[in-house]
Amino acid sequence: MDLSALHSFRVAACDLNGQLRGKRVPPAYADKLDKGAVRMPRSALNVDLWGADIDGSPLVFESGDADGILLPTERGPVPVPWLTTDTALVPMAMYDESGTAFPGDPRHALAAVLDRYAQRGWSVVAATELEFTLLDASGKQPQPPVNPVTGRRLAAEAVLSIAEIDAFDAFFTDLYDGCAAMGLPAQTAISESGIGQFEINLNHQDAMRCADDTWLFKALTRGLAQKHGFTATFMAKPYVDDPGNGMHVHFSVKDQQGRNVFDDGGPEGTDLLRQAVAGCLAAMPGCTLIFAPHGNSYTRLVPGAHAPTRASWAYENRTAALRIPGGAAAARRIEHRVAGGDINPYLMLAAVLGAALNGIEDQANPPAPIIGNAYEIAGLPQLASGWSAAITAFETDPHVARIFPPELIRYFALTKRQEIRRFADRAPEEHWLSYVEAV
Repeated sequence: MDLSALHSFRVAACDLNGQLRGKRVPPAYADKLDKGAVRMPRSALNVDLWGADIDGSPLVFESGDADGILLPTERGPVPVPWLTTDTALVPMAMYDESGTAFPGDPRHALAAVLDRYAQRGWSVVAATELEFTLLDASGKQPQPPVNPVTGRRLAAEAVLSIAEIDAFDAFFTDLYDGCAAMGLPAQTAISESGIGQFEINLNHQDAMRCADDTWLFKALTRGLAQKHGFTATFMAKPYVDDPGNGMHVHFSVKDQQGRNVFDDGGPEGTDLLRQAVAGCLAAMPGCTLIFAPHGNSYTRLVPGAHAPTRASWAYENRTAALRIPGGAAAARRIEHRVAGGDINPYLMLAAVLGAALNGIEDQANPPAPIIGNAYEIAGLPQLASGWSAAITAFETDPHVARIFPPELIRYFALTKRQEIRRFADRAPEEHWLSYVEAV
């Protein structure tokens, strides 16, 4: 893509809440992006949900609110199909003056985890399943969107309904075209179990590319929905009495010869798979804040709602937090089912993959896989019980400390505590407005 031929283009990095933070720049910047031409306060990647500085953050007054340098990531520029003008977005990452990676950049956190795999001669393949809800956000409360065919609002669940997904064909056609233009590997789309809820899967690929594409897909989906006159939201629970939006991740690990280290030729998988499972289970309570980063997230994490609330694993069992899918042995993998759709994909993948590698490094053994309904099995470790408890667990859990740099742990905890305070000053019935188009 020739950036110099555009009227302007965007440069953006990912903040801790998964939002794009950056600048609109003229085409003259095209040849100097990799020379540090774009500077931005490091604190911009550590703002709260509304974009405000964090009280007490060491990145603001304590350090003079110093600039960082944005440099292009290997993802490269992508078109911006949700805008009417011909433009592009260049994904960036934050560094300091010496070229050192800024520890508060969530993309660098994932890169550090993947470097640990690379030191073993391994690479990670990952895929995400993204649920989102189409709705009308023009009133005081979210409402189901109007069916473009019937002219009436959606009023009921329509799981795997072809009629429902075809009613929104114009939107989904634009969405698939946008994915193709941006290089996002969109696979199947289905109508899910919630009102106006849909799911699209992104194909298995390099784990960093998976995180990049998940981040970009969320921006694309929200932007195109606005063009079609409704809102697309990935918030964990748009409606109190309706299914929430999850984001499952599947992953496997390849050695230098391209062999899947989880594959033993049979349905159970290798010792390495079970060690990875053990690591994921051990870190799950401490990483709850990554999987459920917002107050709204905890309305999804309730028993019996297809959202795991306990650390468990099983073969071909969707009530478990970790599922080992069946199928061909060469594709043996782990499905992590805890995260909501409102997550930051870089932090989520860093947490999942970092925990798995912790277990492999420790040669840990998981408990026996569960059989039956995980919600009815006593004694399973619980995820953090709420937002505040999740913050404390994230700050103090030793498994978390092995995955994330201490600076990021501190920044994220400060951010979430500020959001708790700010939501306390808002009427509860208005909280959804802060989430609906932001996460």
